[in-house]
Amino acid sequence: MSHPETAALEEITPALSRRQQRGNIARLTVAQALAGANSVVVYATGAIVGNVLAPDKSLATLPISIFVVGMAACILPMGRLARRYGRRMAFMAGTGCGVLVGLLSALAVVLGSFWLFCLATFFGGAYAAVVLSFRFAAADGVEPKMRARSLSFVMGGGVAAGVIGPQLVTYTMDFWQPYTFAITYLVQAAVAALSAIVLFGVCLPRPSASKEAGGRPLSLILRQPRFVTAIICAAVSYLLMNFIMTSAPLAMQMCGHPLEMANLGMQWHVIAMYLPSFFTGRLITRFGAGRVVTAGLLMIAISAMIGLAGIDVAHFWLSLILLGVGWNFGFVGASAMVLECHRPEEATRVQSFNDFIVFGTMAIGSFASGNLLASYGWDMVLWVSFAPLILAVIVLSVTAVLRPASSVERL
Repeated sequence: MSHPETAALEEITPALSRRQQRGNIARLTVAQALAGANSVVVYATGAIVGNVLAPDKSLATLPISIFVVGMAACILPMGRLARRYGRRMAFMAGTGCGVLVGLLSALAVVLGSFWLFCLATFFGGAYAAVVLSFRFAAADGVEPKMRARSLSFVMGGGVAAGVIGPQLVTYTMDFWQPYTFAITYLVQAAVAALSAIVLFGVCLPRPSASKEAGGRPLSLILRQPRFVTAIICAAVSYLLMNFIMTSAPLAMQMCGHPLEMANLGMQWHVIAMYLPSFFTGRLITRFGAGRVVTAGLLMIAISAMIGLAGIDVAHFWLSLILLGVGWNFGFVGASAMVLECHRPEEATRVQSFNDFIVFGTMAIGSFASGNLLASYGWDMVLWVSFAPLILAVIVLSVTAVLRPASSVERL
């Protein structure tokens, strides 16, 4: 990017002081850890509780699918809320939904209501939709060359989520028998409330209404091959992570492995999802987002191959760990590509649209995952994952060949 273009970007991006930047990143990282536990709890327990409460066993993974639908359905409304009132207002709305998911889930377990549990996971998806914006919020008011690192560092907060979530499940699931997981969900609500307190201190710039109105039409932004490629790669990375992870705990249970082993597998998976974030930003800066995304897609493919090689605990764990690392490289790399494709005044609109497409696609995969597992088994879930992987690699390769110049240079 040329010096005049860099100056133009900085001119329309309200700058934050170094102290504010560090404070925001610290708070967003802590919130990522706390809020990430929400998703871990849903994924670790959703299919198991669904299997107990569902009127039909084929609906066992429906609560997790509803969770993903909640993410997709709430991304655009939360984006509009952030544009109108600022990101902090959206953060408060999201954490409010986080409290609701815990309270309603506990009530659903006590009442034995499958459909109430599905409603609860929808609110969990709404909370997760807001959590997704933390990575982009970290780049607000930060100089362009540091945005990928800021984004990546906040994602690293998920490492703590990988410990908090599974341990929260393990140590609380049997506290109130016969209502397994009821106390887990109440603690989940308390963690969401704590996240709200942390996020209330975040101070982020918001472009003026005139600058937001001056942004390019979304249809014009979508003409950038780089942006389309970013959406496809992010969608495939998240689709396959969710597609495989949704079925894994139930598949382990079906293979005779104890619930504690499934919880530990989820813990290492989530740690693997977020631990690389502490250096993914540097890898993107050094090698480029495209190469990092390619490496991530390759690791997801290897993860599926390991899952096909056997059904021992070691196979499940290693597959889930590689799946987590592959997701990190694919999703963080694709998110960095999105940052290259919009102006600051277009940020919330473009980012919300990107996440809407990503998680709308992911919702489809989530529904398919449960049916495939129930009807055809674990191996079929893994075999099907190769089709979107091939598509993403082809699109990424074609864009790399055809791209004459950086997308940022055309902003």
